[in-house]
Order: sequence, then C-alpha cells, then structure tokens
Amino acid sequence: MFAKRRDIDMVRGPIFGKMVAFVIPVILTNLLQVCYNSADMIIAGLSSEPNAVGAIGTTSSFTSLVLNIFIGFALGANVVIARHLGANESEKASRALHTATLVGFLLGIVGAVIGLVISRPVLALMGNTGRLLDLSVTYTRWYFIALPFHALSNYAISIHRAKGDTTTPLIVLAVTGILNVLLNLFFVLVCGMSVEGVAIATGIAAATSAVVLYVNLFREKGACHFSPRLLCFDWSELKTILYIGLPSGVQSGLFSISNMLIQASILQVDGVLAPMDVAYRPVVKANAAVNSVENFAFTAVNAVTHATTSFTSQNYGAKEYKRIRRVAWCSFALSSCFAIATVTVLLLLRDPILALYDVRRLQDDALAMIAYDAAMVRIRIKWYTFITYALMHICTAVMRGLGKSMTATVAMLLGTCALRVVWLETVFVAFPTLEVIYWSYPVSWVVTGVTLFGMLLFQFYKMGKRSEV
Repeated sequence: MFAKRRDIDMVRGPIFGKMVAFVIPVILTNLLQVCYNSADMIIAGLSSEPNAVGAIGTTSSFTSLVLNIFIGFALGANVVIARHLGANESEKASRALHTATLVGFLLGIVGAVIGLVISRPVLALMGNTGRLLDLSVTYTRWYFIALPFHALSNYAISIHRAKGDTTTPLIVLAVTGILNVLLNLFFVLVCGMSVEGVAIATGIAAATSAVVLYVNLFREKGACHFSPRLLCFDWSELKTILYIGLPSGVQSGLFSISNMLIQASILQVDGVLAPMDVAYRPVVKANAAVNSVENFAFTAVNAVTHATTSFTSQNYGAKEYKRIRRVAWCSFALSSCFAIATVTVLLLLRDPILALYDVRRLQDDALAMIAYDAAMVRIRIKWYTFITYALMHICTAVMRGLGKSMTATVAMLLGTCALRVVWLETVFVAFPTLEVIYWSYPVSWVVTGVTLFGMLLFQFYKMGKRSEV
C-alpha cells in the first residue's frame, strides 16, 4: 500500500502536471547517480595517483558499451510492463517482470566475464599506454565484477517507473549513494587505494540498491509483485522485450563505440599538445572532467525521456492515441526548458565546478593551461548546442513507446554513430584538432533530430487515421 500511493495514473487526467510529478523524482534520482559518479572521480583525484581522474575518464565509453546493453534491455522491460499495465493485463506484466529479471541477471554474469577478459586489449586499442593503461584496466575489471548488480539495479528502477513510481528509486539511490561516497573516502583516504577503491565502492552500492529495490517489489501486492519463486523464462514476453530493448541496447553500444573512437582521437591530440613524459595527460583529464560535468545536463533531459517512454507506452496499451500526441508536445516543452536551465547554470558555475576535478586556469602552469583550454573548447561547442540533443531524444522516446524501437535505432545509428565515424575518418583526418572532434556531436544531433521528427510526424498521421476508424 505504501508503494501504491506513489504510482501515477498515466492514462487519465491532465498530462503536463503528472509528467512533472514523474520527472522531478527521476531528475533527482539521476542527479544523485551523477553526483556519486562524479564523486568517484573527485575522490580518486585526492589519491596520490595523478592519472586517476584521466584513467577513470578513459574507461567511461568502454564500460558504457557493456552496461548500455543492459540498460536497453531494461528499457524494453519498462515499455512492455507499462503497456501491460495500461491494458490491465496483470498476469502478463508479472511474467514480463520475472522473465526480464532472470534473463537480465544471467546476461549480467556473461557480460562480466567478457568484460574481464577483453578489458586490457580494448583499452590499449583505444590508445591508453603505460601507467594510464594499467590504472584504467584495474578500474574496469573491478567494475565488471559488479556488473550483474548494476544490471539488476537498472531493471528494478525501470520496473518501478513502468508502474509510475519514481519516488522509491530516488529514496533508495539517495541512501546507497551516500554509502558509495563514504566507501570512496574510506578506501581512498584510509586504505590508500586509488581507482580500484572507487570501483569497489561503486559495486557495493550497486549491489545494495538492487537488493533493496527488489525487496520493495517483493512487498508489492499488485501486478509488479516480485517473488524468486515466480522467476521464469516466458519466450513470448522475452521476444517483445528484446524487440523493443535490443535495438536500444545495440544503439547505445554503438554510441559507446563511436565515443571510444572519439576518445582515441582525443588521446591523439593530447600526444601532440603535451610531451609524453609529463606528470599527467592534460587533454585526457580535461575531457574526462567536462564529460562528468555534462552528465548533470544530460540527467534532466534523460529524466524527461524516461517519462515520455512510460507515458507513451501506457497510453498506447490503453489505445489512448490522442493523449500520446499531447504527451509528445509536453515532453518537447519540458525537455527544452530543462536543457536551457541546466546548461545556463553549468555555464555560470563552470570554473568552480571544474576546479573540483583539479582543472584550473593557472597562467604559470603550462600543463594546467592546456587542460583548461581543452575543457573550454568542449564547453563552447557542446553546451551551446545542447538543446538539439534534448529534442532528438524526445523523438526517440516517443518512437520507442510506440513500439517503433528498431526504426528509431536505425535512424540514430545512421544519423549519429555512422556520421561521427565518417566525420572522424574524413574531417578530423584533414583537420586534426579538438574543435573538429567536438563539432561531430552537434552536427550529428541536428541531422538525427530532423530525421526522427519527420518519422514521428508520420506516426502521428497514422494514429490519426486509426482513431478515425
């Protein structure tokens, strides 16, 4: 009953207010996750290892490559469960929940084993060498050991959001996040660890959040009640989850591959701008710091996309096609407002925030100035064009909620991943500068966003015809 009171009715009543009520806890939840991830880098920077921040930053695209596959699977579970709930199909919702949990955990184990084996060759292929390579390998291996728990935590969060409960994940992640920070401080400052300490702390926090969230689902009395005895392999539900979630996971994975190529290009520029025997890699450090800060902007927009997918899925299951259009327009408005607001705040506070990552404008320190200037290049190009990213992802969220995940994925892969690879192999080869690397982001956002918006208008046209029948 405690959880029931938190559920939001997505298929009846006003939309905008309910979307805001859904989004705010998700934003706070995502912000907590970003804060704790940032704390990993900041606290690692307090260790005696000068390359700690850069090492963690270079692993982000690789770890995301694996984790995003599970996030895509969780998104598929979210859409399927929400659709069943919208259609009042409680038994099907339960089977989807337990199938997703069982299969997801087993895939998490497989992913962990693969990640442990390929960590060093992949990170070396990206351009990491020497001490930077050793640190990044250490961090990723500890991260992959906890991968099954990261996967389960994402599934549990998706299940709660599918039924309209965004408050419980917020509370759980707030508590486990504090645990994460305290463990970071303990392992780094007390035990003298570096990147391995923050990775172990993150794994313990992920395992704790997964257990607590599933215990809460165990106490749930409705269609989303979880019980280990009900774990099953329902091929029908799994096929639907994979049909919706697999394209998203593949898309996110290929996004990570394109980001790995970008990271390799950044390492190439770093080697030109700074000698190989410096104390740390300045451009790598700056890129890692700004990437971490950008996640604060991404979190608000991603919260709206989560809401958009859940609202669209439930209304699609309930055959409320006119409400889906209203959901889309409300999402565009919310996403634009959050994108502008978050970027404005970050721009105003950029120097003190970057200082937390030890990226400072020190005129008498040549290495520090290289790092600071590199950070400013990324900020100027990506942050001022961020609203195009926001609108692109709303189109994707609506398409996935409608079950058109494959269509959205193809558009994203061609317009974003493929375009960035082509950009790096042509424009960057001709003009090997940081500016050229970072311009690949807004160019791909605009191209993909326009394509997806056209597809979305076509889907609205089809739904209008269906409503007339």
